[in-house]
Amino acid sequence: MSPPPRRLPPGVLVRAGVAFYAALFGLAWLWCAAIRDRSLVVAPGGSIRWVRDPAAGAIVAVLVIVLSAALTERTALGRSLARALGAALGPLGLRDCLVLAAASGLGEEAVFRAALQPEVGLVAASVVFAAVHFVPRRDLWPWSVFALGAGLLLGALYAATGNLVAPVVAHAGINAVNLRWLSRQYGA
Repeated sequence: MSPPPRRLPPGVLVRAGVAFYAALFGLAWLWCAAIRDRSLVVAPGGSIRWVRDPAAGAIVAVLVIVLSAALTERTALGRSLARALGAALGPLGLRDCLVLAAASGLGEEAVFRAALQPEVGLVAASVVFAAVHFVPRRDLWPWSVFALGAGLLLGALYAATGNLVAPVVAHAGINAVNLRWLSRQYGA
């Protein structure tokens, strides 16, 4: 078993996370708006449907949350991953989880779906998404596999809806629930 990871205090972790994801969002905006002259939020040829798109994101979030809970409950690999992620996170309050979830959902979806996916396609953007979620610790390797599946699903949402609304809602929802659960269950 690995030694417990060194953790940042929750306030530092949240501030660092928000700063990091804001920088990602800024890079995505710069790429889409300034360099490629296209919208960050709406895909080329896409539009937003304000009922359908958030609803689609919420449905996908619930499905992924249920799947991740089942994998955690029913597999040793899932339990090991949950313990490792929770230990790395430490104890986070509800507000911290919500802020990190919103920031990561916006920042990562802006980069991987709005900026990268139109350039390289769904599969390549999802592989890069999985690669940046790789942590060189044996107990965290499954996180990259989960990220690949999530990336494909979020990228498919972006392609199907033609905008970032559904993937951002899904990503933020998944992260909010799972961050809170991991922190409460294994973060102490």
